[in-house]
Amino acid sequence: MITEPLLSSPKGGIRALFFIIANEALERLASFGLSTNMILYLTREYGMDAASGAQTLFLYSAAGNFLPIIGAFLADTYVGRYPMIGFGCIASLLGMVLLWLTTIIPGATVPSCAQFSSRCSNDATTPQLLFLYFCLGLMSIGAGGIRSCSLAFGADQLSKRDSLKHAGILESFFSWYYVISSASVFISMTCVVYIQEAMGWKVGFGVPVVLMILSTLSFFLASPIYVKPKAKASWLIGFARVLVASFRKRRIELSSLDTDELYHHRKGSALVVPSERIRFLNKACVIKNPEEDLMPDGRASDPWCLCTVDQVEELKALIKASTMNRHITSKFEIPAGSFYAFLLLSATMWIALYDRVIIPLASKITGKPTRLGLKQKIGIGILGSAASMAVLAIIERVRREIAIREGISDIPDAVTHMSAMWLLPFYFLLGFSEAMNGVGLNEFFYTELPKSMSSVASNLFSIGLSAASLVASFIVSNVRGFISEANQESWVSSNINKGHYDYYYWLLSGLGFANFIYYLACSKAYGPCKGGQKGITGDVREGLIDDDDDDDVV
Repeated sequence: MITEPLLSSPKGGIRALFFIIANEALERLASFGLSTNMILYLTREYGMDAASGAQTLFLYSAAGNFLPIIGAFLADTYVGRYPMIGFGCIASLLGMVLLWLTTIIPGATVPSCAQFSSRCSNDATTPQLLFLYFCLGLMSIGAGGIRSCSLAFGADQLSKRDSLKHAGILESFFSWYYVISSASVFISMTCVVYIQEAMGWKVGFGVPVVLMILSTLSFFLASPIYVKPKAKASWLIGFARVLVASFRKRRIELSSLDTDELYHHRKGSALVVPSERIRFLNKACVIKNPEEDLMPDGRASDPWCLCTVDQVEELKALIKASTMNRHITSKFEIPAGSFYAFLLLSATMWIALYDRVIIPLASKITGKPTRLGLKQKIGIGILGSAASMAVLAIIERVRREIAIREGISDIPDAVTHMSAMWLLPFYFLLGFSEAMNGVGLNEFFYTELPKSMSSVASNLFSIGLSAASLVASFIVSNVRGFISEANQESWVSSNINKGHYDYYYWLLSGLGFANFIYYLACSKAYGPCKGGQKGITGDVREGLIDDDDDDDVV
């Protein structure tokens, strides 16, 4: 864990991190406590079939993962991270309160449906659905505000500290931030879900409201001690200038040797020569005539015709970065919605093992600091994800055969005698994938992109999750009608015993392995990372910090 002592500065530091992480953790407790059992709420209280409910949740998930990137862009360029998180807290709280009211207000759901009954016979009305979608939309917007900036805002509290020069401090913050967030989701998927099933929707949806109130209070109470960097649109303007300048100089012929060109670079910058990748953009920083292109103080006479090497490399970085039987005992049964918690538990365990056991042990054996490179982490994570789907396909094939052998294939809700604990190897592998890929991608984006884009960088991972939700919805829709024979069920039939979900999981596994091959090609084309094997370090980030950063903190 981070053990850095507090400095005498009245703002920022570890004490500020406690409130920021508490805000994020409580928000995840609340939102995942609602979303985990949401499919049951939609089918039992709104009369949706399983496919329609899944489609609704896919879109909700896609919005929740995509909106943070919009929030991050607005925070970095116009609003600022502190106001964006505050707005997100209020929007999330309002959405959760309104959703809770659907369990209380008569007529908000289909009246003929009893609590925790089988699927409703009546469909929800248009006003009922519109109100539901409004609640989900508010929660997505709120998540977009909070999750867009929490990680970067936490890093802001450490950004002025001398110890960032030592490798691993900020990397440890990223890892343990992920651990705490995952732990909060684990609790929500066990405790909160259990409350919903044991006490009903009114109490079950009321608990997340209370948690969100605590999350909001946690964030605003520490307002006086936060470091609050101002939003700066300079990076957006800088990118536009690079594009315009490179286009205006499109007729310049670049030599094969960098030493033959004179490049414009910022005073004191370590970057004096641009990289060879995306070479066309290098024209933007070529000095054709020093007397005409430069002012006496060394600045460009026309910023839209001559840019710095730093601006060119930052744009290049952005271009490259953008892509069963549930009983444990005879009397205790795990809620179905809580099984996802095993994934979080596995991911948390792997992160702790990597940071506190594997890396120290490897460093001791080799006699020097040893860490996996960021691209190695990501690749291992992708491969682990594909392998986990293969394991799930095997498990599902066995489960289906048992259901047929027991004569319950015509009963979709029947429970086989196969223990759900057989799913643990799947969650174990998927958790390993999350630990490597999730943390690795966040580190990669934060390291490779400029500091002025920290919020955007820390949310590029969510774009992939948003796209994945949309692709998942597309795949389910197409696979559902893939089998056209009249006497054969679809792979993803509503009757899981007559369908072939094992084929569907093999398809996902194949796509995962194909994605790994694609990643290897992209990784080779990308070239080396700025952080090399060290991951995120203060030295890496220092090269990306603007000279006037000290004037932009309030």
